[in-house]
Amino acid sequence: MAEAAAGSTNPGGRITVPLLGMAQILSWGSSYYLLAVLAAPISADTGWSLPWVVGGGSIGLLCSGLAAPFVGRMIDRFGGRPTMAAGSVLIGAGLAALASAPNLVSYLLGWAVLGLGMGAGLYDAAFSTLGRIFGTSARRAITNLTLFGGFASTVCWPVSAFTVEHLGWRGACLSYAAVHVLVMAPALFALLPREVSRPRRDTSTAAGGEAWTSRDQTAFLTLAASLMLNGAVQTAISVHLLTILQSQGASLAAAVAVGALIGPSQVGARIVEMFFGDRLHPTATLLAAGFFVAVGVALLAFRVAPAAVAIVLYAAGNGVWSIARGTVPLALFGPARYPVLMGRLAMPNLVVQAAAPFAAGLSLTAIGAPETLAILAALAAANVGLAGMLAVSERHV
Repeated sequence: MAEAAAGSTNPGGRITVPLLGMAQILSWGSSYYLLAVLAAPISADTGWSLPWVVGGGSIGLLCSGLAAPFVGRMIDRFGGRPTMAAGSVLIGAGLAALASAPNLVSYLLGWAVLGLGMGAGLYDAAFSTLGRIFGTSARRAITNLTLFGGFASTVCWPVSAFTVEHLGWRGACLSYAAVHVLVMAPALFALLPREVSRPRRDTSTAAGGEAWTSRDQTAFLTLAASLMLNGAVQTAISVHLLTILQSQGASLAAAVAVGALIGPSQVGARIVEMFFGDRLHPTATLLAAGFFVAVGVALLAFRVAPAAVAIVLYAAGNGVWSIARGTVPLALFGPARYPVLMGRLAMPNLVVQAAAPFAAGLSLTAIGAPETLAILAALAAANVGLAGMLAVSERHV
């Protein structure tokens, strides 16, 4: 019980979620969401092809996934305070590299550095940090953190557009880099509470090289597969949504208006989870989230409801999914091995997210939007099955 009460007894616990929340808004907005605003200006200014410019983001996700297991081990060994501060420094270094890139190769290498920072600075690292600080009571903190993260594009897209207009895309990258290195990294290092010492482990619960039960192994593999399926569906739709909606006859303005429903729907669903989620086991929350995602994608694919309804359901499911992917490993495996397992779970998920937009783009070109959406709907339905297996197995423990 000592680790469960860590957040309440640690005098810095009260500022943990707001501080990490501000870090998440800045980190997501200046990495994952950066190219939504900067891709076209970068391509126009440099002459680099737009697919290669956007491909930098995929390189970042790939490097983030490859770094995730190492980040998990660092948080497990040293805590989230130095690890997340280092992540902010790496994001700043990557952004500075983008700003000074003289050619496309340098630009892509900058995204590789930025991706390493993403691995140490986005949700998976933040969830692991909360697990170290709050222990088994981290569920509410994780939920509250995702409320902050849901506003990343809302806050940073206008900021990015403003800085691009006044300072150019290189100036925008440098501005974000300065905030990361000069403000956010020192704040994380100085203000995040020092985690309590790691919970004492025995040979059955150690994070690395330990003897796992067959149930642990099955649950881990099932959860990893579920996260990969949802990650593939989410990134494919997020990148190609406007193209898909326009292929269904929507104008660009109408498609943008429907897409704008995603943010409020995600945040609204997270607020509902904050008030009522404690009544459900995290695996049941994961199942409900996957169900709403699958229904939304199916409605969009088979056009049996307005696109706005489909997107609201899909986004609400993904909003809650972001919470569940942090709380389910904590509930299944406990706080002692949580940081390491979060890193292991993040790696295949992020690698799939890096590849999914490219694969979906090929599918859209080769077989068209209706067939591509049908494939995504099938993947989302398979994910419901996996989440259901986890929920049922947990009920029988």
